[in-house]
Amino acid sequence: MNAELKTDARPDLTRPGVGLVLVTTWRVGTPERQRAAVDAIAKAWQSRDWPDLGLLSYSVYLGTDGETLLHYSQWTDAEAHQEFVRTFRDDRNAEIDAAVPGIERVVLHRFAPPYRSLPAQDARIPGCVVVVDVEFDGPDAARQRDWVDGVFEAMETDPAPVPGGIAGHFHLSTDGTRVLNYAEWESEQAHIDALARPGDGVGSATPQWAKVQSYPGVVGGGVRRYAPALSLRAGA
Repeated sequence: MNAELKTDARPDLTRPGVGLVLVTTWRVGTPERQRAAVDAIAKAWQSRDWPDLGLLSYSVYLGTDGETLLHYSQWTDAEAHQEFVRTFRDDRNAEIDAAVPGIERVVLHRFAPPYRSLPAQDARIPGCVVVVDVEFDGPDAARQRDWVDGVFEAMETDPAPVPGGIAGHFHLSTDGTRVLNYAEWESEQAHIDALARPGDGVGSATPQWAKVQSYPGVVGGGVRRYAPALSLRAGA
């Protein structure tokens, strides 16, 4: 079964059957190498049969920093990913590395499917994916959920909804130490404009947002913007 390439598509972040989400960052260095790496990924995957062992989708995004790629993949479970690493990963990576030498595979984090989602309310197509990463000072699943619940309370009570936002999907890492929000926006500029509004971040200056922003135990994280590049899934 060959991979089906959809350059204008995105993964269904609320699809049933997902038991594990992997989010990986590669550093490639320049916009030209970003595009070359995406082309090499597409070629390596489309020239081989789809690894039909529990991989549901695999999507790649271009960092607006001109240096990085984000990889977002959906799996049925951790065992499926382990089998992929054992039997299918190395030859694909070897072909990609031959086409674009010197790729730095920076980090891989494992997440459960979204704990909570703010779904799209209309048919707008996102031109930008904003990844908000929040790291805590130790594993605590209840704290992960509480932080996300606080964000939803802040959004629901915000007197000035942010224009340009489309959807948000909040993932909890399987090790209990971080939260990742995969947020879809109309464009990179819409997110930049939202950050320029009064307040700290995209929200208004409310007590609810202040609680989120000063949440105890948060020790790191960041905000990065990406443009959708390709999305792969099993073909017919």
